[in-house]
Amino acid sequence: MTNAQGTTEVRSQINVSTLEKYLLTKISNFKPPLIVRQFKFGQSNPTYLLFDSNKTRYVLRKKPPGSLLSSTAHAVEREFRVLDALGKNTNVPVPKVYLLCEDNSILGTPFYVMEFLEGRIFEDVRLLSLSQEDRYKCWYSAIDTLAKLHSVDYKAIGLENYGKSSGFYSRQFRSLVKVSTIQANIKDENGSEVGPLPRLDDMIRWFKKNEIDDETTIVHGDFKLDNLIFHPTEPKVIGVLDWELSTIGHPLSDLANLLMNFYTKENYSEKMIGLFDIPDLPIPSANELIKLYCDKSKRDYPIHKFEFCIVSSFFRLAVITQGIAARIARNQASSAQAKAYAKMFKPTMIRGLEIMDECGDLSPKGKL
Repeated sequence: MTNAQGTTEVRSQINVSTLEKYLLTKISNFKPPLIVRQFKFGQSNPTYLLFDSNKTRYVLRKKPPGSLLSSTAHAVEREFRVLDALGKNTNVPVPKVYLLCEDNSILGTPFYVMEFLEGRIFEDVRLLSLSQEDRYKCWYSAIDTLAKLHSVDYKAIGLENYGKSSGFYSRQFRSLVKVSTIQANIKDENGSEVGPLPRLDDMIRWFKKNEIDDETTIVHGDFKLDNLIFHPTEPKVIGVLDWELSTIGHPLSDLANLLMNFYTKENYSEKMIGLFDIPDLPIPSANELIKLYCDKSKRDYPIHKFEFCIVSSFFRLAVITQGIAARIARNQASSAQAKAYAKMFKPTMIRGLEIMDECGDLSPKGKL
């Protein structure tokens, strides 16, 4: 990601003059005038690339305008807090944060500013632009980064009250069901509802019957390849982005989220990609990555009931993409690709249901 690559003209307007004056008082060596571009990514929180006259680049993330569907959504304040704690106290690679602004008079909603990391973001998990050796090393680095995060003593770095220390999955399911119910009833200007998730009650019953034991670490909440910045030329992670959903919770939720693509379908057609079944896959297999994570995290392999975590990830992604559809209906979408993502919520839920139905009641050793 170099210069203004991956950005567009500003889609959700901000007051550049007011922002200029504010940053001048908060960031040393900041020099106006300010140029602002908006990143194409950022389904939830509008994200901007800032250039000052020194050609220094910064990244700004803010809450979207208007009333929000959830009081806990779009939590840029939490993002700032976890980035600040990790950056000052751990070896987890994160961008440096400069400031958090909770004064709505500046940009209308709270925002924070962090450093711009020069590097590469990969949207295709196969990493086809790289050599096979570098593909493997990039994936190994992603797993190593995740293991580092989960090894952090969150109490020691001031995040003891960043989330509750038990009941992560049960709380998440209650919250997601509540949010999904609200989102399903949102109507667009033509009176059309977003619509519900299919077989939601069946999935919740399966979760209650097969829930895994509690574990507690810092969790990123959306740990996936395109939320990682890799070194410009070397196959290693130099930064983890998008901490909006981070909390104290179950570490396997992050691992399952990272590996979701290994259990999906190509364009949600009838034919499974089944990446873990393809012999000439140009990246490590899901099982190899799970074993590597277990080695680095000093846990038993294979992971007991890991399919519970995979199905949970599909359910959560279904609710998240349903939320994008709800924001479109309310004219609050902030991404150029929002409409494409909004169409994913029912197929995503259906894929989770397929895995759930295939697994049935989980055996002691699991099936994945």
